[in-house]
Amino acid sequence: MTQAKNFAFGEDEKLLRDTARKFLQDNLPTDKLHQLVASDPDPYRESLSLWDKNLWQQIVELGWTTVIVPEADGGMGMSLVALCALVEETGRVSLPSPFIATSCASLVLRECHSPAAGHWLGEIAGGSTATLACTPKNGSWLAADCDVELVDGKLSGSAWFVQDARKVDNLIVQAKTSKGTALYKVSTHCEGLNIVADAIIDLTRDQAHIHFNNVPVGDAQRLSDDARAVLERAEPGLLTLVAADMCGAGEWQLQTTVEYMKVREQFGHPLGYFQALKHPLVNLMIMIDQAKSLTYNAASAIDSEPQNAAKFARMAKASASEMAAFASNRSIQFHGGIGFTWECFVHLYCKRQKHNQVLYGDAKYQRAKLAEILMGPISA
Repeated sequence: MTQAKNFAFGEDEKLLRDTARKFLQDNLPTDKLHQLVASDPDPYRESLSLWDKNLWQQIVELGWTTVIVPEADGGMGMSLVALCALVEETGRVSLPSPFIATSCASLVLRECHSPAAGHWLGEIAGGSTATLACTPKNGSWLAADCDVELVDGKLSGSAWFVQDARKVDNLIVQAKTSKGTALYKVSTHCEGLNIVADAIIDLTRDQAHIHFNNVPVGDAQRLSDDARAVLERAEPGLLTLVAADMCGAGEWQLQTTVEYMKVREQFGHPLGYFQALKHPLVNLMIMIDQAKSLTYNAASAIDSEPQNAAKFARMAKASASEMAAFASNRSIQFHGGIGFTWECFVHLYCKRQKHNQVLYGDAKYQRAKLAEILMGPISA
């Protein structure tokens, strides 16, 4: 298979993106976002999960959670390119919701190829939410170790770095078994499960580690008997979605900073008059375009060139991570003294970008993995 023209971004994808952009702009302007998640500037405040559940219900009714669910399971059966268009718009408004976490869970479920996974995809299409609880404390879910174990039909141990754990109904849990590692569906409300919130800088999301204390699971909850193979196949999609979120946030950072430089004056001129400020923003625009191109290239490859998916996805995540760091730095600096204050909206995006940079591996990590793909394992 070869890649489609324009990354297969056609009229349907454009309509989906434009509709989502207008909906989010109308329902979540940045002042409303700041009021929702940043009303308390106390650095010692309790870690809360703040989001608009009514807005989420509208998103479910619009069918966003059905986009990549196969038609056979009750979804739209659209491409990952279409989902990236949606995720880019959620990044543009820093949407607090379980949308990305549930989308990542859907990508994993699609790779399970089991009746249980197909049934659960149908539930997600109907509005159920989920997230991945697959990562051990060392952060490497494809390594030989796993911190959750299945013994006598019960799960014990801990899963770490679980995204939006307090917003979802269900977990996809990786657990060691007598035959290797398997994936199980577990409700967040079941007895013996304890969600412990992590303190993270991103105000638009929450993260947790989850303790399993003899949580019973049955055969009907088993999604796959080969967790690592499933996660390895799904990983390019996860990286691509995070990159799309960073691209959307980066575009907001660029546009907001440009608008500020048009109206803020210094030495009798708007800030945009000075080349020392104009040129870095041009560089940022180029970085955003590069990251966005690589992101949609990766999404298109996942749809049509699976042999190149891992390579292109790591390129996209590395590029987007570096762009996010530069966009955050320049947006704060170019807003001057107000850019460092809690009342200035740019800190919401800088914190979301910082979380995204390291989620599933930063740029340095992705390039090391890319080198292994291109040149083979690097010996010490």
